[in-house]
Amino acid sequence: MDVTFRFLAPDEGGVLTEAIEAAYGTTYDVRWVYDPTEVCARLADGRYVSCVAETEAGELLCHEGMSLAAAGDAVAHSGQAVTLEAARGHHLFTRTKRVLMDWGQGRGLAGMYSEATAAHPYSQKANIELGAHETGFLLGWIPATVENDAAAGAARRRNSAALFYTKLNDGHERRVYAPERHHEIVGQTLALCELRGTLAQPPAECELAERTEMHTEVDADHNLALLTVTDPGADLEDVIGAERRRLFDDAGLDAIYIDLPLATPATALVADHLERLGVSYSGIFPNPKADGDVLRMQSLHRVRVKADDVAVASDHGRELLDYVLADLERRD
Repeated sequence: MDVTFRFLAPDEGGVLTEAIEAAYGTTYDVRWVYDPTEVCARLADGRYVSCVAETEAGELLCHEGMSLAAAGDAVAHSGQAVTLEAARGHHLFTRTKRVLMDWGQGRGLAGMYSEATAAHPYSQKANIELGAHETGFLLGWIPATVENDAAAGAARRRNSAALFYTKLNDGHERRVYAPERHHEIVGQTLALCELRGTLAQPPAECELAERTEMHTEVDADHNLALLTVTDPGADLEDVIGAERRRLFDDAGLDAIYIDLPLATPATALVADHLERLGVSYSGIFPNPKADGDVLRMQSLHRVRVKADDVAVASDHGRELLDYVLADLERRD
């Protein structure tokens, strides 16, 4: 298929909105994509980059986007991948994302991460073809209300997502302070993704802060919350326990995800305490609010996930999923 690749101008936000509506109707779970004015604002200030594939006549065939928390970030989040029905079977997702990756590499980005649905393996296979590797699984991440025309007929339940990281340039050397129990899986992920992190033990003189510093972000559209811990303290278990009860019992959320900074020695000392709360391993993940990579943990409420519910596309993905599910079972 003869196509032209180009980047959307700041006044073309409506192109993304129309593509999302064609593929998802009104069910897509990132709501700002339905506001062309907001998309235009993000395109204009550098927080969002859109690459599209079009026919010679200008008909949209495929869209792939890249978000940055702020212009100049080292790691981007790729998403809003839409391949319209007329273009399927021509590998346009991988071709369009490759153009976007080349753009990011040329501008010095260390890498890009993304979530791919685990309801089917197709988008995961495409990411692997582009050199991405799984770093974790977000169990129950996708609301049951999301309808994707590429997965028509799937059961209506919360679905999981696979986390992927694609290296574009060398990152900085750093120490990684993960709990001892998770060293093997974290080390395997660091090596496979070529992240320049080295597992380390916390120094003997490491002292915990008295109070935990944490930010809670509730995503009403997903019916979940992300708890970003910027400084784990001696009271971490109490703080997470109280927030977990509030979010599950009072707010009725389906899941919470907890990010702990891997650059902070305290994470290696206190993360395992959360297991007593029913919190389990999810993966490692870049989080700009924590200023680097984090250990992502997860806790589910009224959500049951089995191995058969989650599709994987690689041997590493299967091994990682088995680890995540086994850790979840130990917490149940």
